[in-house]
Amino acid sequence: MDLSLVVLAAGVGSRYGGLKQLDGVGPVGETLMEYSIYDAARAGFDRVVFVVRPETEALFRETVGKRVGRRLQVSYVHQTLDSLPNGWTPPAERGKPWGTGQAVLVAENAVAGNFAVINADDFYGRESYENLAGFLTTIGSVDPPIFALQGFEIGPTLSNAGSVSRGLCRVDGDAWLESIEEVLEVWQDGDGGRFTADDGTRHTLSGGEPVSMNMWGFTPAIFAELRRGFGEFLATSIGHAKTEFLLPAAVQELISTGRARVKVLRGSGQWCGMTYPEDRVRAAATIARLITTGAYPEDLWNQ
Repeated sequence: MDLSLVVLAAGVGSRYGGLKQLDGVGPVGETLMEYSIYDAARAGFDRVVFVVRPETEALFRETVGKRVGRRLQVSYVHQTLDSLPNGWTPPAERGKPWGTGQAVLVAENAVAGNFAVINADDFYGRESYENLAGFLTTIGSVDPPIFALQGFEIGPTLSNAGSVSRGLCRVDGDAWLESIEEVLEVWQDGDGGRFTADDGTRHTLSGGEPVSMNMWGFTPAIFAELRRGFGEFLATSIGHAKTEFLLPAAVQELISTGRARVKVLRGSGQWCGMTYPEDRVRAAATIARLITTGAYPEDLWNQ
């Protein structure tokens, strides 16, 4: 079975201060996403689709794309302001594309069969890809469709350099996702975290709460739902300069209306990511430690 990996890499890295997706963390300059792609290839994924901005495609092709292309099929799609359904025009005051829901939607013609979605600046661990590959190779066509979310504990995903946005999950006893709440500012607090809700209520987190890190498993059925959801989003929000069509919110709407079910896959896969410049040191240390244990070769693509 063909399995595609869609890598969301069109972000501008405002809090990082640059194109963090292409910052090297490995011994010979490998980026964090390359270790993710390497893990995906080992789990059975054979195609990678990079969602990028038009102005960064050449950089991706000459660096990550050239290296990854030695092992997987590689393609590129553009996420732009004007990647909109017919009849819609972006407002002049908007400065960036429309969020992760749109990013997945623009990859529709580049994927083959079932596929996974990841962030370019997150490292999820080998086990996470094995979990998703197992799900995607066994799930059939059902109504309503069943998708998957690789879950993580929130504590290790927080940064001591500042707040991060996280999707807090409520999961039932059979590992079905009941809800996902996007919290834009979660602060590290010891082994856990804290955040303030929209109504001003302060919440503390133990660190063990399940959280989405935007690692999903989808069948092609998601595209029709995203097209519908994106159209509804534009009808109410196109005039808002900063509002985004976020993938977690789109999936939440499907769960709430019974249009899809989502299985939460749990495992001990190790996560790390880069939101702030200081996070790069931790990411590089994590990769160095894993190389020492034999989890990855010194030179990832030249073995």
